[in-house]
Amino acid sequence: MAQLKQIHSQTLRSIPSHHPQFLFLYSRILHFSSLADLHYATRVFNHFQNPNSFMWNTLIRAYARSTHFKDRAIELYRAMMEDETVIPDNHTYPFVLKACAYLFWFFEGKQMHGRIFKLGLESDVHICNSLIHFYATCGNLDLAQKVFDKMSERSRVSWNVLIDSYVRVGEFDIALNLFIQMQIAFEPDNYTMQSVISACAGLGALSLGLWAHAYILKKSEMDMADDVLINTCLVDMYCKCGSLEIAEQVFESMPDKNVNSWNSMILGLAMHGKAEAALNCFNRMVKSQIVSPNSITFVSVLSACNHRGKVNEGLQYFDMMTKEYDIEPRLEHYGCLVDLLARAGRIEEALNLVSEMPMKPDVVIWRSLLDACCKQQASVELSEEMAKQIFESSEGSIGSGVYVLLSKVYASAKRWNEVGLLRKLMTDKGVIKQPGCSLVEIDGVTHEFFAGDTTHSQSEDIYKFLNVMDEKLKSVGYTRSYSGATMVDEMEDGKQSTLRLHSERLAIAFGLLSSKPGVPIRIFKNLRVCNDCHQVTKLISRIYNVEIIVRDRVRFHHFKDGTCSCKDYW
Repeated sequence: MAQLKQIHSQTLRSIPSHHPQFLFLYSRILHFSSLADLHYATRVFNHFQNPNSFMWNTLIRAYARSTHFKDRAIELYRAMMEDETVIPDNHTYPFVLKACAYLFWFFEGKQMHGRIFKLGLESDVHICNSLIHFYATCGNLDLAQKVFDKMSERSRVSWNVLIDSYVRVGEFDIALNLFIQMQIAFEPDNYTMQSVISACAGLGALSLGLWAHAYILKKSEMDMADDVLINTCLVDMYCKCGSLEIAEQVFESMPDKNVNSWNSMILGLAMHGKAEAALNCFNRMVKSQIVSPNSITFVSVLSACNHRGKVNEGLQYFDMMTKEYDIEPRLEHYGCLVDLLARAGRIEEALNLVSEMPMKPDVVIWRSLLDACCKQQASVELSEEMAKQIFESSEGSIGSGVYVLLSKVYASAKRWNEVGLLRKLMTDKGVIKQPGCSLVEIDGVTHEFFAGDTTHSQSEDIYKFLNVMDEKLKSVGYTRSYSGATMVDEMEDGKQSTLRLHSERLAIAFGLLSSKPGVPIRIFKNLRVCNDCHQVTKLISRIYNVEIIVRDRVRFHHFKDGTCSCKDYW
């Protein structure tokens, strides 16, 4: 900037305003100053009575890319609209739409879409790409899809933006179908593959993830295989697909690692219950002195401590975060610490921490306390108080999970009348219990099971095999735990039937029927594994000599030889 200011000073002294190159020269000064000093660039811009469209666009772009002044880009656009000497063009709208997307200014962005149509710019590929991103960011994927569908010409960016948008909202199947269509017209690039790998991670589709990895290795001449972002996505994908060994291989072979790479590996190890390995990974990161831990790093570290019940270590890392790295604790950090204390049976300490927090506890924190009360078999009164806090602190509707947790507390206390009343309350409020759903991948094909499912083409064989499994479980002394049973006060046989038809039981039975010997069965469940299913899966792994990997809502469980990697702490 110092050199640019010298050039600017020389220009003011030596170049008259009527010089043929005067406007061009000042346009360049404005352009370069906008990259480094927004205040100075704005003063240069204001020097002109009638700035041209390039100058308007330059300053709008600078504010749209700024960290704290994106709203100023919209203000400049409005001022440009009021200036009758200049008209917004195809370079203006990508910048202002980007600012609208960041600020979630849906109404303003939609007005711009109308202006784009009036100016005849609706066929511009760059503008359409920006509209897709804007609508998707503001949560209107239907409108984003409409813009995409109406495009007469699409670029690789068009496909990438839409695929990534579907991945971000969890519509992984749609994203992968778009990826298949894209390949007809374009070769995937680094951005495409990042989205595809993330979709595989979300679906737990290991086979497709392996294919994506192989594709990347084949395209190594494009430096795709060494891309730090792609490798970080691969680490995350393999961790989430239950293949921790390959995740570690990818991580260790990375030529460069950024803070996100380390965070993905630490969190992956934590999710799989490898707390010691996660903490060692963190120590390696710190000793490398190449990257510094950030707030997400400490969420991962605290999660590792949480999954193994390392309370003292968790408290030490929390202090390290605040004192050594001057990172201000966020709600997520307090949530990890509260959960860590509560699940270790130190519920009073957890409650004290909640009362000392500088911010208001959210529903997640109160729910983790209720969950701990349920696990630790705390008093019914304390559990009821936690549930009350959830209802009072919730700004929207309460999901079924809270009712289910409280019902488990009542069921454990054999207070079946309260269980029935709770079920009636759910019915009156229109709250529907989220059904258990488990996915199992066999030979690259994903099979979906719901609790009590009879829709699978091999249901008859599955249920026959369930009977065989039950007999073998009885022979090794298995007895049921009813804390995960249905919420209504049924007859004893009814509760037994409900437990044996949980979605992961059906998936395990199908996996045993269909998998090749020696191949682990990988199951992905939308809810937390109940006590009874956890015990059953341990026994099945020993009876059938099979490794079963289960990813539930919270973490991974590796069942082998009658034991689980979580050591019954989850």
